[in-house]
Amino acid sequence: MAKAKKRHHWLSRLSFGGVSLALSGLLVLSYISVVVDPAKAWFFTLFGLLYPLVFPATLALFVWSLFRRSSMRGLLALVLLPSFFFAGRYIQFQAPEPAREPTLKLVSYNVGLFAHGPEGADRLTLAAQVSDYLMGLDADILCLQEFFLPPETAIGPWLKKHFPGYQAEYYVLTGKNGHFGNLTLSRRPVADRGKIDFQKSTNLSLWTDVRLDSATLRLYNCHFESYNISLSNLIKKDGAVEETEQKMRRSITERPKQVAEVLHGVDNAPFRSLVLGDFNDSPLSYTYFRLRRGRKDAFVEAGKGFGATYRSLWPLLRIDYILYPKDLQAVQYRIEKVDYSDHYPIIATYYESGRDLQ
Repeated sequence: MAKAKKRHHWLSRLSFGGVSLALSGLLVLSYISVVVDPAKAWFFTLFGLLYPLVFPATLALFVWSLFRRSSMRGLLALVLLPSFFFAGRYIQFQAPEPAREPTLKLVSYNVGLFAHGPEGADRLTLAAQVSDYLMGLDADILCLQEFFLPPETAIGPWLKKHFPGYQAEYYVLTGKNGHFGNLTLSRRPVADRGKIDFQKSTNLSLWTDVRLDSATLRLYNCHFESYNISLSNLIKKDGAVEETEQKMRRSITERPKQVAEVLHGVDNAPFRSLVLGDFNDSPLSYTYFRLRRGRKDAFVEAGKGFGATYRSLWPLLRIDYILYPKDLQAVQYRIEKVDYSDHYPIIATYYESGRDLQ
């Protein structure tokens, strides 16, 4: 009996140690993923995607190790330390209280081609419902990704009807199935606009120079390469695993190239730049790490609760962002849980000092 107990004790220690080492290794790899260029090692991005699962599991194991007085508690504590900096990109517990009324409100929303309404719903009807919802937000600037209208619909007249008071800047691809692309709507004066076409992709970045109270700000409305993965096909379709791997590899390796094109534009812009939109990457990713450099994250600075923006896998995936220049001051940030798309809209308000924006 004593030998059996001793053997069970050693097996338990070995199992606990093995799980601790495995989780510690995954957590460290997720940290490293922010500095590894996916074009050179695409699979590192997957470790960053796993962080929302690996971090809480490692934290729970660390708490358990304290009760067990396990020799692994030191290692677990060590690998958890960087998460004091990274976890805030996923969840915030306290938002600042605004001292006065904000002066600038921005909205970013991937509307999902207006294809995620009730079964059988007409896309044009859903587009009108979304426009009514967005008008109700009373934002200064609206940035939409995966905007869509049927081929028989004239874009200009439709936008004037559904977004009165906004100046519309858009770039869309027109095909037999309809018009789709990015759309930026502004109540502030627009000085200039343009686009960055990504090579071999239907995705793009639309830039707009918007005049604020005392300066001009360039906004990059971005939609970076999507995974285009169907979970239902993964289960039902023959060869779906290989196809999914190819799509993931392509998406992960294309996004850094697209980010580089946007950053080239940012570096050569005559004004400070705000970068927002659907990045299709997590906060522990090379994409986010590069784009956030020199900018602040509106959720981190002024949000509260989970930052996840992808509706289907809430609260695991945060892939939509508003990254702003340090000259602005984020006051409020919220994610609206509306069911018009597979994404949630994100809303940020600011004090605009205009200081040093030009």
